[in-house]
Amino acid sequence: MTQTRTADVSRSTKETEISVSVNLDGTGKADIETGIGFFDHMLDSLARHSLIDLKVRCKGDTHIDFHHSVEDTGIVIGQAIAKALGDFGGITRFGHAYIPMDETLTRASVDLCKRPYLIWKVEFRRDKIGEMDTELFKEFFHALAGNGGMCLHVENIYGENNHHIAESCFKATARALRTAITVDPRLGGKPASTKGSL
Repeated sequence: MTQTRTADVSRSTKETEISVSVNLDGTGKADIETGIGFFDHMLDSLARHSLIDLKVRCKGDTHIDFHHSVEDTGIVIGQAIAKALGDFGGITRFGHAYIPMDETLTRASVDLCKRPYLIWKVEFRRDKIGEMDTELFKEFFHALAGNGGMCLHVENIYGENNHHIAESCFKATARALRTAITVDPRLGGKPASTKGSL
C-alpha cells in the first residue's frame, strides 16, 4: 500500500456545519466535538475500536433538537470513509463482530460494496440516553451506511441497559469496519469481487 488513505470532507447547510477528517490507517485517535455529550462518547468509541483516526466538528441547530446534527454527522463520516477508500480496491471488504457489554450482546456485519443498505434490529426501553434521543441512533447508522457505500447489519441480540445497547452497536460496527477496511496484499489492489469491480 503506497497511498495514504485519508480524507477531509465538509458539509454546510442551514441546519448544520460539519467537518470530518479520517485516516483509515490510524491508531484510533479521536477528536470529537458535536455539542452532544453522549454522541461524542459513541463516536470516540467508533474511532478507538476501528483504529480509524477521526476528527469531527459539528455546529448544529441543537436548540431545535439533535436530529440534524446526528444524521448529518453520519452523512459526512460516511462520505469521508468512502473518499478515503477510493475505488474500494484491495480491501478485505467484509467484516463482522460480536461485542459483549455486561448483560448485552450485539453483532454487526459490513460489506464495503458501494451498494448501501441498513438492517437495524435494535430496540431501546428508554426514549433518551443522557440528552440524546435513542431513535437517533438508527438515523446515524442509516446515514453512515448510505454515504459510506456500506451494506451494514446491526442487531442487538439481547440486553437490558440502554447505554450498553447503544455502545455495543458502535463498538461492533467499529470492529467490523476495522476488518473490512484492512488491505489484503494478495488482492494486488483489485476489488474482492467476482465481477472485477464494485
